Amino acid sequence: MPSNVARKLIESHLESGSMDVGEEIAIRIDQTLTQDATGTLVMQELEALELDRARSEISVQYVDHNLLQTDEKNAEDHEYLRTACERFGLWYSKPGNGVSHPTHMQRFGVPGKTMVGSDSHTPAAGSLGMLAIGVGGLEVALAIAGHPLNVRMPEIWGVHLDGELPQWCSAKDVILEMLRRHDVKGAVNRIIEYHGPGLAGLTAMDRHVIANMGAELGATTSVFPSDDAVREFLRAEGREDDWIELSADDGASYDLEESIELSQLEPLIAKPSSPGNVVPVREVAGKDVSQVVIGSSANPGLRDFAIAAAMVAGRQTAPQVSFDINPTSREILTDLTKMGATAELLIAGARIHQAGCMGCIGMGQAPATGRNSLRTMPRNFPGRSGTKEDSVWLCSPETAAASALTGAITDPRDWASDVGMDYPALDLPQQHSSNTQMLVPPLGADDAAQVVPAKGPNISSLPDLDDLPDRLESRVMLKVGDNISTDEISPAGARALPFRSNIPKLAMFSFTRVDETYPERAQQNGDAGHIIVGGDNYGQGSSREHAAIAPRYLGLRMVIAKSYARIHWQNLANFGVLAVEFDDPADYDGIDRDDVLAVEHLRDLIEDGDAMTIRNLTKERSFRVRHRLSGRQITDVLAGGLIPRLAGEKDSDIQEASETVLQDGG
Repeated sequence: MPSNVARKLIESHLESGSMDVGEEIAIRIDQTLTQDATGTLVMQELEALELDRARSEISVQYVDHNLLQTDEKNAEDHEYLRTACERFGLWYSKPGNGVSHPTHMQRFGVPGKTMVGSDSHTPAAGSLGMLAIGVGGLEVALAIAGHPLNVRMPEIWGVHLDGELPQWCSAKDVILEMLRRHDVKGAVNRIIEYHGPGLAGLTAMDRHVIANMGAELGATTSVFPSDDAVREFLRAEGREDDWIELSADDGASYDLEESIELSQLEPLIAKPSSPGNVVPVREVAGKDVSQVVIGSSANPGLRDFAIAAAMVAGRQTAPQVSFDINPTSREILTDLTKMGATAELLIAGARIHQAGCMGCIGMGQAPATGRNSLRTMPRNFPGRSGTKEDSVWLCSPETAAASALTGAITDPRDWASDVGMDYPALDLPQQHSSNTQMLVPPLGADDAAQVVPAKGPNISSLPDLDDLPDRLESRVMLKVGDNISTDEISPAGARALPFRSNIPKLAMFSFTRVDETYPERAQQNGDAGHIIVGGDNYGQGSSREHAAIAPRYLGLRMVIAKSYARIHWQNLANFGVLAVEFDDPADYDGIDRDDVLAVEHLRDLIEDGDAMTIRNLTKERSFRVRHRLSGRQITDVLAGGLIPRLAGEKDSDIQEASETVLQDGG
């Protein structure tokens, strides 16, 4: 039977389960990616799992998020990550080397391979014909230890691309069109596979832009074929030998199908404060702009910076605009400089920052309160920029550069017409710069065994997690609405992220963007535990497992929501929090903060089926909920989390997986 690319990738790595939609499957993982905002917990988890050495083909730890060193905390975490990589046999990408996703694509990405990463934008590697999935850090730790990834078989959504992009549109407008059509939960439990003749006009790095922001649609991942565009990218990186052809068979079908006529697209922009709030640029043109930021993993390619440089060359950005450039890797900055484009940006008023995520994660470049900031980044959730009352818009480099020059949101087609400029023909290098000196390879096994990871005073141990009680009578500590993001559950930014290795400290930032009193009230609640009630798509956004473990540290035992984002739902189970869904979503309206909810014989109810009744003692009424946990997940939740469950087993899955790898010659 003809097969599509996604099914080929899954089938070639399938270890158990049936590839029927909704069934749990286990997939063998070849590569892993961690970054510093999530990697410190991964290293602590590897210690808790007593791993001797990485069992994956390649595992890389990047330092790209927390580059500001305003005190000792980030520096101590970087040293911990470096020495932990030595101990466990991982590659280490030094601070400022580059953003994880494009750097991994440049140096390590291989068509046909699988990868998990503790960053929700890991699917960017799908641009090379990889199956790359963002997951919680604990699942990455398991993969490093040789364990497969357990996931429910998604639907495969085929998106057929026809035609060519018009001038002044680029790959960012393709993914913004998908978000305009389907919003932030349109691809939950789906893999998006792009195919069709329109691919011919999209480079591998263009595809990276589209695959990266598939995370904003809620997709499990996005995939592209490995074709001549991928071969050309790897050739330019000096890695053509890593290329293999991978394409859908003639007549391959999809669970869902859609088409985009690229020639009909126009410049698009996501309004504050959701990536799904997309409109044509012309619809909002004229609004004042005070900041423009180009870069991040959502527009990481040399082309994305070079097009902006060509537009601003010989011109000066508007006086009120801070024009910020975040290079995504040192190699891309090197090539930009060789082209003369860096000088053009500087002369036009650009501020060049170090290679890293920076403003994307709120580590610097915070905008003024209420002033419009246009960014080529993937997310504009409230407060993510580092400013509580921010106004962040998401757009293409073309729209960003035009707006920086005019000082107002501007359709680049209108700007080009006004100044009489043709669409730039970029002369990009055929061979990319390659600098591997900031990538530190793993130590040999004997040397690694002698290393003790360096832990500064800000690095805590993982908290002890008790098992799920049989009777729960707890207060609703918080009630939130639809699309609550992990940025709102466990904020990023320069204030909170330095405590990512210190769960007791980080926990005190939990939900403070929603309710500043939550941490203190949760602490005062003591051992009684508490419940959070949420709307649709609870936990969208970043894969950071801090959003599960920090509230768990404060006593969270259950979340009741209308629906969940995939990664956060799994993270809750990993740390022993029971996530259930309203049987009737209307019951959400009948619960208020501080209501006391109770359920008897909870452990038996979870094991006996997926339905249970919860009593609202305050309102003197009951309602039904359901969990969607597999047998494996039920065991984890009952034990208080995955690590306590493994600790309680003599022959853990980790040990079995490691032994299998050793027997197979890994």
